[in-house]
Amino acid sequence: MSIYLNKDNKVIVQGITGGEGSKHTARMLAAGTQIVGGVNARKAGTTVSHTAQDGSAVELPVFGSVAEAMEATGADTSIVFVPPAFAKDAVIEAVDAGIGLLVVITEGIPVQDSAEFWAHAKAKGTTRIIGPNCPGIITPEESLVGITPANITGKGPIGLVSKSGTLTYQMMFELRDLGFSTAIGIGGDPVIGTTHIDALEAFEADPETKAIVMIGEIGGDAEERAADYIKAHVTKPVVGYVAGFTAPEGKTMGHAGAIVSGSSGTAEAKKEALEAAGVKVGKTPTETARLMREIIESL
Repeated sequence: MSIYLNKDNKVIVQGITGGEGSKHTARMLAAGTQIVGGVNARKAGTTVSHTAQDGSAVELPVFGSVAEAMEATGADTSIVFVPPAFAKDAVIEAVDAGIGLLVVITEGIPVQDSAEFWAHAKAKGTTRIIGPNCPGIITPEESLVGITPANITGKGPIGLVSKSGTLTYQMMFELRDLGFSTAIGIGGDPVIGTTHIDALEAFEADPETKAIVMIGEIGGDAEERAADYIKAHVTKPVVGYVAGFTAPEGKTMGHAGAIVSGSSGTAEAKKEALEAAGVKVGKTPTETARLMREIIESL
């Protein structure tokens, strides 16, 4: 089992002909992802050449719109590799077409744009957005929709939800011998689609996920709200890590959402909230992995 993504998802790539879109299309195909085409209005009617997981050549059709791509291919998932200035239009187009799962990799999208397309998607109620500014989602040995290296881990009993891309990769590598059901990088922007709580709810309902790693970072109150949710609704063991214990107060650090004001949003405050909900919190990613290893061995 997995959450949100499996080998049956049919994926299109918005921005398939660009540098990033092309590079990661090749990597997703190599991971076994069922990519069925792409979207670029200026190159509609053409094809792009790639290599499938089994080494065979594939010609992927390029469509003029998401709606056309979905009608022709039966796609239910899209990934956005579009520059920040055009990302809002790309997301709204996919939402209007009724795509089920939409992964937005693009970083640097203005917060107002993200807020607008988030509200639009919520009003429509048909599209789950992951991101923006995220590494996407991977169900190991089945499908990758994103930029996570597919060869660092295999299938297993751990669910992972993380604000940070690089910490997603590190945690997957640290626990590679145990494996993951699904790993989701939700992004660190102030306005995102899928949240820690959404992923926690899905992992709790997934019978194959036995334990959950949740990675947060300074800024905002997402982790505190997730702690409240865990306390009330999650029965599976959860291990946490919060990036930014050494960050200076009042300074924006990296991600646009990582702003600390007073005691609100600090790593220590988040750690305390999570521990109060019964979550074991590591001081480093490696310690966090060790805590998870101990839990899996005890199950």
